[in-house]
Amino acid sequence: MRKWNLGSPDPISLTLAADARFTSLDYKNDHIWELEFGGSEPAAIAIRTTYGLRARAMRIFPRFSEGGDPISDPAAFVTPPRVTAFYANFLEISFSPLKDLDIIAEYWIPDSHTLSCRLTLLNRSSEEREIGIELVAVLSPLEGKIFQPEQMQAVNVLAGKTGDLVPVIFLTGGPAHGSSPHPSLNLKLALGSRGKRSVTWAQAALAEKEDSFELARKTLTRQWDAERARIELTNASQSIDIETGDPAWDAAFALSQQAAFRLFFNASDDLPHPSFVSARLPDHGHSLTEDGSDYTSSWRGQTPLESYYLASLLPGIPEMGQGLVKNFLAVQDEKGVIDHKPGLAGQRSKILAAPLLASLTWKLYQESQNQNFLAESYPALQKFFWAWFNSEHDRNHDNLPEWDHPLQTGFEDHPLFSRWHPWSRGVDISTVHSPSLFAALYREAQSLAKISEIVGKKNDIAVLKVQSDLLLKGLQACWEPRSSSFKHLDRDSNLAQRGKILIRQTGGGEIKLKESFEKPIRLLIEIRAKDHAPRRPGAEISEFVTKAGDDEFLAPLDFKPTHAGSVATSKKVYTKIGKITIDDVGEEDKIIIRTVNLSADDQTQLLPLWAGMLDEQQARTLVSRTLSNADRFDRPFGLPACPSPPTKAAEALCLSVHLPWNQFVIEGMLAYGYQSEATRLFAHLMNGIIQNLQENNAFYERYNAEVGTGVGERNALVGLAPVGLFLQILGVRILSSTRVRLEGVNPFPWVVKLRYRGLEVERGMSTTKITFPNGKQAEVTDEAPCIVSI
Repeated sequence: MRKWNLGSPDPISLTLAADARFTSLDYKNDHIWELEFGGSEPAAIAIRTTYGLRARAMRIFPRFSEGGDPISDPAAFVTPPRVTAFYANFLEISFSPLKDLDIIAEYWIPDSHTLSCRLTLLNRSSEEREIGIELVAVLSPLEGKIFQPEQMQAVNVLAGKTGDLVPVIFLTGGPAHGSSPHPSLNLKLALGSRGKRSVTWAQAALAEKEDSFELARKTLTRQWDAERARIELTNASQSIDIETGDPAWDAAFALSQQAAFRLFFNASDDLPHPSFVSARLPDHGHSLTEDGSDYTSSWRGQTPLESYYLASLLPGIPEMGQGLVKNFLAVQDEKGVIDHKPGLAGQRSKILAAPLLASLTWKLYQESQNQNFLAESYPALQKFFWAWFNSEHDRNHDNLPEWDHPLQTGFEDHPLFSRWHPWSRGVDISTVHSPSLFAALYREAQSLAKISEIVGKKNDIAVLKVQSDLLLKGLQACWEPRSSSFKHLDRDSNLAQRGKILIRQTGGGEIKLKESFEKPIRLLIEIRAKDHAPRRPGAEISEFVTKAGDDEFLAPLDFKPTHAGSVATSKKVYTKIGKITIDDVGEEDKIIIRTVNLSADDQTQLLPLWAGMLDEQQARTLVSRTLSNADRFDRPFGLPACPSPPTKAAEALCLSVHLPWNQFVIEGMLAYGYQSEATRLFAHLMNGIIQNLQENNAFYERYNAEVGTGVGERNALVGLAPVGLFLQILGVRILSSTRVRLEGVNPFPWVVKLRYRGLEVERGMSTTKITFPNGKQAEVTDEAPCIVSI
C-alpha cells in the first residue's frame, strides 16, 4: 500500500471507527473517534469522542519530556505531525516532538467499544536518552466523574464514568500515575544510541469497570503487526489505488474509499447483508432506547439514491453494492412494494422506494459480470417496477405516476415541495408530473430490458418497451424549448405556469375572489399561525359565489404542518373561483392563497439526460444553454440544486452542490459524448471537496456552488469524492485483476496510474499500458471499447 505524507496544508480526514469487515459492530452502542492536531485546550495531538453525546468531551493525548517541562502542542514540535497511513479503522502519523526524537503513532479501533494506540520512539542521536511519556485523559462527563487514578489487578490505570459507560485506560510498561493537573499515566523510557522502543495503550468503555479493564487488557495482547497486516491486505484487495498528476486528488480518492468502508455495519436480523449509515461521527452511535428506533435520519436506513452513490465509491468491491440491492429486495412485499429506507433495526419509511434499483443492479453487473446476481434479482425488480404504476401512485390513471413524498427524490429541501423552510412552498408533490420520476422509471425499464436479455426473459422486453414509450412521451411534454430544459407539469392540466398570489388577509371565514383564469390553475392555501403552531382548518373552494357548483372540500388532514403553520394544495384545477371558505383559524392568523408556480429550474429536472431520453438536438441545447450557462447551472464548484433561489435566505440550500445529482448529470454527459464538459464539471466538484479537506479536514454533505464552502453534516456519504465516476470519465473499468475494459481517451492533463490486486493500469494521453499480476503486459492505442485480459 502507498506510503502517504500528508500535513496540515494537505487534504486529510481524521475520523476513525471500527470496520465491519473485521469485527461485528454494535449498531446501538458504537463509539466513533476523531484525531485533532492542536484544535482544543490544551493543544495536543488528541483523539476525541463524545460516546454518542454521552459525554461533553473525551480526549486522550500524549506529552513528551526530556529533563524539562513536558510538551504536547504540535505547533511547538521540531517536526509537526504528518499522516503516513490511513484506513477506515486505522491511522498512522509521524512527528518529532523533541530534537532527534521521531515518534510513530498508530491508532486502531478494533471494535465498537475499544480504542488502541501504539507509540514507537526512535532516538536518532548517538547519545543515550531518557524520554518521559505522559498519557493524559480528559473526560467531561454529562453524568458521572472525571478520570481517577486507580489500580486494578496490580496495574495502574485511569477510570472514569459518563452516562452508562465506565471507560478504562491501560498503558503497557508499568506506568505510574501522573501528578499533572490532568489525570495521566507516566512512563520513563531509556533509549540507547539509535535505539527504538514501543509502548501500547488501550481504552475500553463498557457498562462495568471490570469489563472495561478486561477488554482493554485483552486488546493489548493482540498481535499488533499481524492485525495491521490484515487491514492492509484486505484494503489492497478491495480498494483501487489512484495516482494522478495531482497528489490532492489522490488523497481525496483514497480517503473517500476508506470513509465509505467506515459507513458500513454488519448484516442484522432485519437486513440480510451489510448496510450503512449516512455519516459516522463522534456524536453518533448511541441509542437511548437501546434498539435504534430513536436514531436520526442519517442512521435510520439505506435509500436507493445513497445506495447508488455508495456503490460507485467502491469500484474495487461491487459485492458490497450487490448486498445493498439484496437488502431492498429482502423487504419487498407480495405486491412488489419495496420500502424507500429499510434500516438495520427494522426501521421503515413506509413510502415506496425511488425507482433506481434496476439501474443500480445493471451498473453493478457491468462492474462484476455476475450473471447469478442478475438472475436472482430480476423477478423482484420486475415486480417493483410495476408497483409504481398502480393507482396509489398514478392518481389520474394516465400510466404516468407521481412521486408520493419529497424524500423519494433525494432532494427533500426542494423549494417547491418542502414544508420546513420560510421560503419553501409545501406544494403536494403528488399533484405534479416530475421529469425526474419519468426519467428514473424509463432508466429502470431500459435496465430491466437489458437484464432480461441475459437471464433468458426476452418475452418481457415488448411490454417494457410499451411502458418506456409512454414515459418518453410524458417526458417530452415537460420539455420547454424556450428555456432548453424540462419543467414540472401540473398532473391534471399538463401546464407549467408561473404562480401568483391571489389574496393575503388576516383571519378566516368566507373569502370572495371572483377570479377567472385563461388556463387551469391549482391553488395553494397557506396558514401562517400567529403562534407558529400547526393549524388543522377546513376549507371549501367554490367556483361560484352564490349558486351551488362542484365544490371541493379540504379536510383538516389535507392541511400539512409547516415551519410556521399549515399548507394545503387543492386536489382539483380551476379556471374560475368564486369564493373560498376557511374555518377554524385564529383571527390573527395570516392566510395566503396563491396559484402553484412550476416555472423554476432545479437539479432533478436534469435526470432525463442520465436516462438517455433526449434526442441529439435536445442534449446539445441542454448541455450548451442550460448546464454550461453561468447564469443558470454552470458555477465554479458544481451544479447548484436550484440556480435561482426564491429568496436570499434560500441561497445556502439552493446553491448547494449535491454530488449524487451532479454524478447523474456527468454520467449523462458521457453517454451523449460530452466528455470534455463532463471532465470540466468533475474538476469543479473536486475543487470544492479538496478545499474542505484542506481547510476543515472533512468532507461535507454538500458544497456551495459559488465559493465551495462545506454545507451540512461533516463526512457525510453524499459528500465523498466520486471515485467510480472518475474512472468512468477516464474510460477504465477494472473487471478483475486479469480483465480491464477500456474506452475512449484520457481527458485529464496527466497520466493516471491505477493499482488493484497486483494489476497496474497506466492511462496516458494516447496509450494505455496494462501490467497484470503475473508480469504480462499489454499496450492499447485504440479508442474503441475493448476488453484486455489474460
